[in-house]
Amino acid sequence: MLSVIKTLLSLLLIAACIISADNGVYAAGSSSQTVLNPAAPRKSLYPRIVIYTVAWCPHCRELKEYLTTRNIPFINRDVELETAAMDDLMQKYKTYSVPVVVIGNDQEILKGFTSEQFEKAVVKVNAAGR
Repeated sequence: MLSVIKTLLSLLLIAACIISADNGVYAAGSSSQTVLNPAAPRKSLYPRIVIYTVAWCPHCRELKEYLTTRNIPFINRDVELETAAMDDLMQKYKTYSVPVVVIGNDQEILKGFTSEQFEKAVVKVNAAGR
């Protein structure tokens, strides 16, 4: 009788583990995260890229699609949603138009977007050592 109870308890424990795993609860030691090595960050082929855009702009959409489809990392600052971004656009970059692409640490500022212009600017910033 004791062995039957132990077997039933084992089955219940296994069932509970399966159910909790399906609900996103994991046992100690298992994880749904990827461990990063901060000492060895992945080096990007691209310098820092910050774009100033608005959601409804077709040129902004083209820029974001270009960067996204090529897996080029970028920071998007929507000037309609972010007051500080609008302030930067007007005061720092002296424009009221979007898109604006900032490459590196303000080394290249593109007002408007073409892929040729963008790639030339990236090469120039990379050659300067970012």
